[in-house]
Amino acid sequence: MRLKGKVAIITGSANGIGKAATIRFLEEGAKVVIADIQAEEGKQFEKELTERGYDVLFYQVNVAKKEEVEKMVEKVKEHYGKIDILINNAGITRDAMLVKMSEEQFDEVINVNLKGVFNCTQAVSKVMIEQGHGKIINTSSVSGVYGNVGQTNYAAAKAAIVGMTKTWAKELGRKGINVNAVAPGFTKTAMVDKMPEKILNYMESITSLKRLGEPIDIANAYLFLASDESNYITGHILHVDGGIMM
Repeated sequence: MRLKGKVAIITGSANGIGKAATIRFLEEGAKVVIADIQAEEGKQFEKELTERGYDVLFYQVNVAKKEEVEKMVEKVKEHYGKIDILINNAGITRDAMLVKMSEEQFDEVINVNLKGVFNCTQAVSKVMIEQGHGKIINTSSVSGVYGNVGQTNYAAAKAAIVGMTKTWAKELGRKGINVNAVAPGFTKTAMVDKMPEKILNYMESITSLKRLGEPIDIANAYLFLASDESNYITGHILHVDGGIMM
C-alpha cells in the first residue's frame, strides 16, 4: 500500500474530487480526515466509510476561517498524533462577467479558494515542521493558467496558488516538506455540471483526449504526489487536463 499508516487531511472531501481522493487514499492504507463545511454530506460519508472498516474522521470546517482551521488541525494532531499529508482541495465558484461581478462574489471565492489554502497550509505546516516531513498538495486549475470567461475571481485565486506553491516549496523544502500543486482541467463534478452544455462541448473539443476529466483522474494525481514515489518532486504544477488547449 502506497500510503500505509499515513494521516491525510483532504479539504472539500464530502463531494466530487475530494470524495474520490478520500476513497483512493483509504484504499492505499491512509487514515483520512474528511474536512468539509457540508455537515450532512460529511457525516454520511464518514458513516459509510467507517462501516466499510476504514479509519476516517469527519471534521466540519470553513477553511476561510483561520480559527476554525487551527482548531481542526489541533484536534487531528491530538487524535492521530501526526499529519503526513494535506490536500488543499476545497473550492467554490461564483461566476460572473467582469462588469457584473459583485464584490461579494469576488471576495467569497478569494476567501475560500485562496485564503483557505493559506490558512490550512500555515496551520498544518507547523505540525509538519516539528515532524521533519510532510506532503502538501494544492489545487490550482487550467483557469488559473489560461484564464476563463466569467471567472475573474476563480482564475485569480487559482493563478495565485501557483505562486504560493512555488514559494512554499522553497521555504519548506529544507524542513523535509514537499509542496506541489495539481491543475485539473474541466472535470465531471457538481461544479462543472452547472455550466451550459455548449460550453462543456467546446471544452471537450479543445481537449486532446476529447473528454472531460473524471474525479478519479485528479485523485490519482493527488495520490502520486502524496506517495513516496514523488519524494524528489517539489514546486511542481502537475497538469491533469487531458491536453486542453495544446
